Amino acid sequence: MHNLNFDEIYHTYWKKIFRLCMGYVNDDDMAKDLCQETFIAVFQQLPNFRQEANIGTWIYRIATNICLRQVHVEKRMPKNELPYQIKDISEKENKVEQEKMTNFLYQCISELPELERIIISLELEEMKQKDIAEVVGISAANVRVKIHRIKERLTEKFKNYAI
Repeated sequence: MHNLNFDEIYHTYWKKIFRLCMGYVNDDDMAKDLCQETFIAVFQQLPNFRQEANIGTWIYRIATNICLRQVHVEKRMPKNELPYQIKDISEKENKVEQEKMTNFLYQCISELPELERIIISLELEEMKQKDIAEVVGISAANVRVKIHRIKERLTEKFKNYAI
C-alpha cells in the first residue's frame, strides 16, 4: 500500500522489535541481527501487506517467527548471564538500582518457556491481548490467563530479588 512508509515503520517499531528479540536471545548483537533480519523481511513483504491485520501485529509475527527459528537453530540460551544493559528504555531509568532491576527483569523473561517469553514481551510492548492471541495462535482468554500467571511468577522472583 502506498500509505505505508518503510522509514516510518522502521522508526516506530525498531526499539520495540529489538526488545522483543532481546527477550528471546538475551544477547545484544544477536538481537540486533534478528531485528535487522526482521526489517529486511518487512521491507521485502511490505508491498504484499494487506491491511486486514494491524501493521504492528504483522511485524511482531514476522519478528516472532525469525526469533523462534533462531532459538531452534541455537538450541541454547545464556540463562546464567545478565543480559546486556538495554539503553534508552526510558530517560528516567538512569539510576543504578533501576538498571539492575531492568537487567533482572530481562534475565527472568529470558528464562521463561518460548511461548511465555513472546506473550510477556508483547504485553510489555502494550500490544492488545487479542492481537497477542493472533500472533501466538491461542485464544485471547488463554492469553489473559497466561499473562496473569507469568506476572505472578515474575512478581515472586522480584520479591526474592529484593531480599
